[in-house]
Amino acid sequence: MSFKSVCRSILFGIPIGVTFLDTVGYVAKVEGISMQPALNPESTNTDYVFLSRWAIRDYKIERGDVISLTSPKNPKQKIIKRVVGLQGDVVSTMGYKNRYVKVPEGHCWVEGDHTGHTLDSNTFGPVSLGLITAKAVYIVWPPERWQRLENKLPESRKPLSLNI
Repeated sequence: MSFKSVCRSILFGIPIGVTFLDTVGYVAKVEGISMQPALNPESTNTDYVFLSRWAIRDYKIERGDVISLTSPKNPKQKIIKRVVGLQGDVVSTMGYKNRYVKVPEGHCWVEGDHTGHTLDSNTFGPVSLGLITAKAVYIVWPPERWQRLENKLPESRKPLSLNI
């Protein structure tokens, strides 16, 4: 293979790879215990998930989805949480400044599955949909944990009133 051929492959390969990562998705390591038991059920193992950018391209998220977002507290940090409420929903909070919150337009309410061990909307309030970067759809590593992430919301965390 000639030097010219290698350069041509790089010139075409890099933009295609970047476009794929920006449009379709990528694999990310999930750290911490805030999403236990769905992610990292044992503190000795670390899950890697496929984050689909394509799935959130129109900000069409549903209650129960596991999403990746830019932390409202630290813009350099990405966090992963479950969507509990959508715009117009009234949610019962756990330790937030108000007992009940109506999620404003263009926002959602997110929580970690491991109640009490997570920084989520109960700490920082409703989250702008613009902070959502991807939807977690599959656990891809370790192999014994390969599975699609379920869209589920515990009965106790369902919004009190739904804006449907």
